[in-house]
Amino acid sequence: MNLVGAGARLVDVAGGRTLAGDELTAEIERAAGDLAELPSGVLFARMSLDLASVLRYLGAFEAARAVALIDPALDPDVLAGLITRFRPAAVLAAPEAEPPAGYTASDGHWVRAEAEGVTPHPELAVLLPTSGSTGNPKLVRLSRHGLLSNADAIAEVLRIDAGEVAPTCLPLHYSYGLSVLNSHLLRGATVVIEASGVLGRGFWSAVQEHGITSLSGVPYHYEMLRRLKFDPAKYPTLRTLTQAGGKLRDELIAEFNDKMLAVGGRMYVMYGQTEASPRMTTVPAERLAEKLGSAGPALPGGKFVVRRDDGAETTHPKIVGEVLYRGPNVMMGYADDEAGLAAGDECGGTLATGDLGYLDEEGYLYVTGRLKRIGKVFGNRVSLDDLEHAVRVAEVGIDVVAAVSAGDKVVLFAELPEGEGAKAICKDAARALSARLHLHTSGFDVRPIDTVPLLASGKIDYRSLEGRV
Repeated sequence: MNLVGAGARLVDVAGGRTLAGDELTAEIERAAGDLAELPSGVLFARMSLDLASVLRYLGAFEAARAVALIDPALDPDVLAGLITRFRPAAVLAAPEAEPPAGYTASDGHWVRAEAEGVTPHPELAVLLPTSGSTGNPKLVRLSRHGLLSNADAIAEVLRIDAGEVAPTCLPLHYSYGLSVLNSHLLRGATVVIEASGVLGRGFWSAVQEHGITSLSGVPYHYEMLRRLKFDPAKYPTLRTLTQAGGKLRDELIAEFNDKMLAVGGRMYVMYGQTEASPRMTTVPAERLAEKLGSAGPALPGGKFVVRRDDGAETTHPKIVGEVLYRGPNVMMGYADDEAGLAAGDECGGTLATGDLGYLDEEGYLYVTGRLKRIGKVFGNRVSLDDLEHAVRVAEVGIDVVAAVSAGDKVVLFAELPEGEGAKAICKDAARALSARLHLHTSGFDVRPIDTVPLLASGKIDYRSLEGRV
């Protein structure tokens, strides 16, 4: 199975250029040839929403070069740490700065001077960092087969065909954005490369000019579209909405579903994780209204079971436990450093999601909470422990802080004396997190608290704090 199907097109809005047929094939092969000449090892590709980034990714896939997709706004210290640990063959579209020791600048890239490096496993295709932009991220190892099987399953359930026209309205280093690209190219559809996103004016001009047929968003996008009084009747070609990246409020799902049904359109709600390449479910559009709150059944080829507290696995309805997913799209495992790139499949097709949930009588999944301390900010997974550390080292005057997840944002309780000074410090902390993760300050609700509650063990009583959100 090839990633780019017959008839696929790339429309570059900024450059006013369309690539299709032999011309698209030639550009991908040219990119593949350039990457094949680089030293051995993984490639780091800083993925902007532009044609060059898309071609580098497709070229790496064609050349069977394992590539880590990197946020171009990643904190320089975090990027430097990743380079030290993984010794990439090159950093493509490198920052405008001096290359690190052992690398030379060449045509906008940093290329490793030493030719020898760890050769990644032959099945390894894409690596994506965990834990947002904080801390010491691991890389999720995704196989070629896993990515292709997931793209095929998504295309099947979303009914993607060659007539679809999808925009790059999500970052390409984000697994959801990458899956939109993969699933459309696989079926020979058109991808419109447009960088402003669904909240930018340029996006809506592109919808009309290029006949865009679908829009993909995380909960934050739908909250904003509601405020902007989004009306699909204004855009006759736009007839499909998809939502993932966190749980959207049921009332908003119902509202947008009604809007789409009124114009003969459809809405899909999905659930996934980067570790699943990345989608695991889709609620069929025709069942969405009656299955509000559900993440849907497993994608074709996948299966869910629930692991009870005693370790037993069950598919019995209404039994709550940790959600386990099995399917061909499950990651090969994590890599902590360069040596881990050569490892084979360590998961055996099973992913412990870390989510709590249950199945109904029809096998539809309902997610009820998290086992681990991972939150989401506008669809971006972040480590709550890393956020606490980031606040403490931000030098804003906060030493004791506790972070808890609150839907599509994070609430951080900062131990501070009450008063106007405390409010100002909390605002400074939110701004510091926003600057570090490149996410809007509204995703970080920092609140003063007299004393952070502790358990008898001396650990923070997070459950008590969750009750205050």
